[in-house]
Amino acid sequence: MVEPPGASPDDTTPATTAAPEISPASATPTASPADPSADTSFDSSAGDPTGTPAIPAPRTPDTAWGSRPGDPASGGWRWLLMRLHFYAGVLVAPFLLVAATTGLAYAFTPQLDRLVYADEFFVDEVGSAQRPLAEQIDAALAAYPDGAFGSVHTGEAPDRTTQVVLFEEALGDKQRTVYVDPYTGEVQGALVTWWGSTPLTTWLDQLHINLHLGDTGLYYSEFAASWLWVIALGGLVLWLARRRRRSGARTVLLPDLTARGRRRTLGWHGSLGVWLVAGLLFLSATGLTWSTYAGGHFSDLKAELNGERPSLDTTLPAAATASASGGAGHEGHGGSGSGDDTSAEGPGTEPVDTVLTAARRAGLDGPVDISPPAEAGTAWSVAQTDNTWPIRGDKVAIDADGTVVHKLRFSDWPLLAQLSYFGIMAHMGILLGLPNQILLASLALGLICLIVWGYRMWWQRRPTRADRTRIVGAPPARGTWRHLSKPALVVTVLVTAAIGWALPVLGVSLGVFILIDILVGVARRRTRQQQETTAA
Repeated sequence: MVEPPGASPDDTTPATTAAPEISPASATPTASPADPSADTSFDSSAGDPTGTPAIPAPRTPDTAWGSRPGDPASGGWRWLLMRLHFYAGVLVAPFLLVAATTGLAYAFTPQLDRLVYADEFFVDEVGSAQRPLAEQIDAALAAYPDGAFGSVHTGEAPDRTTQVVLFEEALGDKQRTVYVDPYTGEVQGALVTWWGSTPLTTWLDQLHINLHLGDTGLYYSEFAASWLWVIALGGLVLWLARRRRRSGARTVLLPDLTARGRRRTLGWHGSLGVWLVAGLLFLSATGLTWSTYAGGHFSDLKAELNGERPSLDTTLPAAATASASGGAGHEGHGGSGSGDDTSAEGPGTEPVDTVLTAARRAGLDGPVDISPPAEAGTAWSVAQTDNTWPIRGDKVAIDADGTVVHKLRFSDWPLLAQLSYFGIMAHMGILLGLPNQILLASLALGLICLIVWGYRMWWQRRPTRADRTRIVGAPPARGTWRHLSKPALVVTVLVTAAIGWALPVLGVSLGVFILIDILVGVARRRTRQQQETTAA
């Protein structure tokens, strides 16, 4: 969102507020044509020693600082970027505010889970020896006989319970996770989970992704992620252009604490935006990989570059010729592929301890998920589940007799698949543990501050003279594209079309913004012509 740089040509009343300045993540050129670095913005709180309010200098409509001869930003690029930054900020900021707020809550779900579900997560007393896994699974099945064994997750620490995942037809795509004390074999509780996520985490996750509106709500998150990088980069360019005449990094990285009014707000907004821009770009990029349309294009690109996540082959050697696709890989969050492949009685649990012993010998330390064969002719699968840095994500397929039939090391993943996985874990606040969560919380709080300061500057930019008042400041001048040369305009259109194809929600929403802007301009022009005709 930008501070309005000048009155719209459609506004026939001369503007009475000060020179241009912009908001979210940047600033615009100031008013004086002779000195672009000068700031003549009107501060209603400033006046002379006698208490007489300062009189703002009138602005000249359609005066684009970036189009003046000899200006390094000549050609209208900055003027066009300023208008885009303003409208993107005004219209997209509410969605970003929701995404930042819900993301802030989601960042600390591990701590919230441990607080809310302490009875299920932690044992009453750490013993000297753990019961066999098969015995713990049987205890869970005895407590919930309608369930079929889906997987078992070993405790992440000595004081953590064992999680036994059961599939139940009545739960649909959710599962029942039973928490068993590994030292006593007693069931401490059960939760309806969604691929390993507790009810609280699932609720906050869906709130952040789609506001609990189902598929329709997915457009909100993709809309916010698609525009975040545009606003962040645009604001950075505008802020650096404003500060280019002032030497030293301090003017870019730190606000001017001597400033007052809108200039003070602008200083905090611009300098904080510089500090946050890298993190905001990361959140935008990683968020788009999960989106419906842009994420689909990203998946297609990974497939073209052979960067997809590999699957563990669980086909037993004797069944390899009988079923070429027998090992579909257990890529779910601790599940065994699909609940549809699990019989009502479920697979036998006796080999699970033999399988765990074999997995430990194969080098899979730490917490692991153990899933039974998905169908006849396939092996058990064991996967490491430690997603904190350094990630332990190896997998092995093991026969019931303890024979390792296939290994899949995380280090063998394609580089693009690894980078994508790192990005997902970091976006979720898992990769670096608590420091990762604190960083995400800082980005969310910083983004909230940028949005609030942006709207505040828009309000501070309003005309305040008695003969002309407005609730907020005027938007940047229309027709900025006319300041671009024809080659530059062609390049701009082509680049915009390419970005719109890669990020469809961004492209469609930008088209809607432009259409609305055109219709508003036409309506105002007709109104002005009618007024002129009436006056004549």
